[in-house]
Amino acid sequence: MGFLTGHTALVTGGSRGLGKAIAVVLAREGANVAFNYLSADVEAQETLAELKQAGVAAWAFKGSVTDAAALKAAAAQVVAECGPIDILVNSAGHGQVVPLALMEEEDWDRMMDTHVKGAFLATQAVLRGMIRMRRGRILNVASLAGVKMMQAPVHYCAAKAALKGFTEGLAKEIAHYGITVNCLAPGVLDGGVSQHLPPHKLKEYLQHCALGRTGTLQEVAEVAAFLVSDRNSYMNGATVVVDGGV
Repeated sequence: MGFLTGHTALVTGGSRGLGKAIAVVLAREGANVAFNYLSADVEAQETLAELKQAGVAAWAFKGSVTDAAALKAAAAQVVAECGPIDILVNSAGHGQVVPLALMEEEDWDRMMDTHVKGAFLATQAVLRGMIRMRRGRILNVASLAGVKMMQAPVHYCAAKAALKGFTEGLAKEIAHYGITVNCLAPGVLDGGVSQHLPPHKLKEYLQHCALGRTGTLQEVAEVAAFLVSDRNSYMNGATVVVDGGV
């Protein structure tokens, strides 16, 4: 019996990277887990099999996090087959290294749509159910680049900072329904969007990190599992930084 037994989670962008790591830890702790993904079919099926090996119900839904109808349909299927979704992890992400002077409008829009609009739409897909239950946990995966002044692509920093604001505003709005909303801001990790970091930037980051290394997806996923659990009952509207001390 894990500490998430009896709960059902939706994880966006869960086929690989940090999203997958979070989904796997949630399943290990007993939660039924659904995730969506954009295009990585092989990786999605591997993740789905890994979740089912934990002995929980699991679903993989292909579709963009910006597709409101697809998100609502996925949530409805999970509810019909397993019961209410009471955990949402908005972890769908997109990485791109480009200076602002060379950035196309489409680059900006894709970054904002994936991180910010995606979180908005996924939250809408499950929020009414949480309100009816008067319980729920929402976790938005941001980044150290959204809470500290550091060298990172401007559109990425802006999108992740917006998630922090989204967290705080929503936390205040829905707390009286018994729903908490928090934000997780990892530093540079050994996988996921951090892989887009140029080697010289990684070296510079490590010089400023007290632990002198990148974090692991597993380390951050363990924190995420606690943040969406019943053990974390009084944290709301908070941004938790996991960066090794930068």
